[in-house]
Amino acid sequence: MAGTKDDVQGVAELLAKTKVEQVNVVSFKGKSFKLDSEDDAVEVVNAIKASKDVQALCLEGNTIGVDAAKAIGEALSTRKELERALWSDIFTGRLRSEIPLALGHLSDGVITADAQLVELDLSDNAFGPDGVKACVKLLTSKACYSLKTLKLNNNGLGVGGGKILSKALIDCHKTSSEAGTPLQLQVFISGRNRLENPGATSLAEAFQTIGSLEEVQMPQNGILHEGIAALAEAFKSNPNLKILNLNDNTFTSKGATAMAKVLPSLKNLEVINFGDCLVKTEGAKALAKSLRTSVNNLKELNLSFDEINKEGALAIVEALESKDSLKKLELNGNAIGEDGIEEVKGWLESNGRLDALGSLSDDEGEVDDDEGEEGDEELGGGDSDDGEAGDELNLSVTGVSLKPESPLLGTDEEIEKELIKVTNTDVVKDFLLGPTLEKLKKIPIKQRSFLIAENLRDHLHDANEVARFFVSVCVILKDDETSLLECSEPILKTAFESDMCKEEGLVSALLIHMGLLKGEEKVESAKDISGPLTALEHAAKQPYFPTHLKSFFIAFISKPNKLLESCSEARHRFLQTLYQI
Repeated sequence: MAGTKDDVQGVAELLAKTKVEQVNVVSFKGKSFKLDSEDDAVEVVNAIKASKDVQALCLEGNTIGVDAAKAIGEALSTRKELERALWSDIFTGRLRSEIPLALGHLSDGVITADAQLVELDLSDNAFGPDGVKACVKLLTSKACYSLKTLKLNNNGLGVGGGKILSKALIDCHKTSSEAGTPLQLQVFISGRNRLENPGATSLAEAFQTIGSLEEVQMPQNGILHEGIAALAEAFKSNPNLKILNLNDNTFTSKGATAMAKVLPSLKNLEVINFGDCLVKTEGAKALAKSLRTSVNNLKELNLSFDEINKEGALAIVEALESKDSLKKLELNGNAIGEDGIEEVKGWLESNGRLDALGSLSDDEGEVDDDEGEEGDEELGGGDSDDGEAGDELNLSVTGVSLKPESPLLGTDEEIEKELIKVTNTDVVKDFLLGPTLEKLKKIPIKQRSFLIAENLRDHLHDANEVARFFVSVCVILKDDETSLLECSEPILKTAFESDMCKEEGLVSALLIHMGLLKGEEKVESAKDISGPLTALEHAAKQPYFPTHLKSFFIAFISKPNKLLESCSEARHRFLQTLYQI
């Protein structure tokens, strides 16, 4: 039945009051364009000029040179309405010297237009500290006074880049405040950037200054407990924080305790991801104690692969009793043990929380408390007070004693790395000599890349051995891309950056072990080389890959070959990447 006139008028009034925000995006995502000259950029430039409203420009998955960037920047210089610069993965195969210039042209366009950005995404551009320097002009300009989301994930920032970025954000906050519109950054994402303690500590200063963060994601940055403590202190000044992801850094109980102290200040926190952070049982207990009376809106908690035993796991689940919003709890990969798992599940079931618990299939089984806690506190820098003068430091690790006169002793970080090497050398050697998934699981996830690189150094003089390691590892891990890249990258990066390993010899050895080239000695080649091709395709995008070697690979990967035809997709991706270099 048709509505009355009053009904129609009521609907019209309701629609008039309802505003549906729609962002007009000019997107070239995943087109794989290689834009070198201004002519190459014509399609992008014309699209920008022809669009009635350009609120977002997405260039992800293309590679942009200096002249092309200049043309695009000039086109942007008239688009005041631009709000989102979605420029991740736009410099594949570019020289380090090109990237700052290209970034400068794009930035100039935005600044000239007097645009007010709310999102800037430059992730997956391996530009390092020099790239960050090129971003400073934009980050400190009026165009970023309105910035809400900043994504710099997987950029190779390093410690230096972290410091430069921190200063730029602090300067932006200062000048924007003086202009009456203080920077209100809400989302900061910067994973896989090797920030380490100095970079993290510098960024903590920026976070403390800004004070408006709602989401912080900084996984896999090599941050130890000192850096974690600095970040924790900064988070106190950001009471609206909802999502906190520090996965795959190294807390130890010290870092976990520092973080536990600030949780009561973060009343809006909904997601905590401290997985693979070596939180340990004592750290879990500290977090549990804090969680009992704080973070009442918690929806997700990840403490997986943290070497937490039954006692720590039970403390955590008991602390979640009042968390009515809890939807997801990850405790996999710890050392809870069969009995402990039953107790954890039983407690959660009795409190109506069992549905939140994720898989516990990778539990390491219950370990001896003494064995599990003491050594790792030293690994994180130690929990005890400094000893009296003359006290002798004596660290024992699987039969190896390190005394003060040992050349291994230096900073806490140096000690940590040496202890990791000593403890796990045999395990890694066994894996490299005959890779299997079972052997891989014995290598601590957090230290895999570091350990593989360290154990490879003794073999760098033998390109054939390096190639054998690489191919055999990639074949075993072909169905697990995360582990594949985690294990293959340190092999190629270490080899290509070493003077001991001749590049051409390594390429020949790789082709021989992949079955694409005949060697002097018979080598048993793999039947499926999709894993090695995937790893090589990833490596070709990285700064350490020698671009002059691309012709060697193209010549062999392009040839008709049944082995290559059986993995055509991986072959195509690798060739596509090589041609873009």
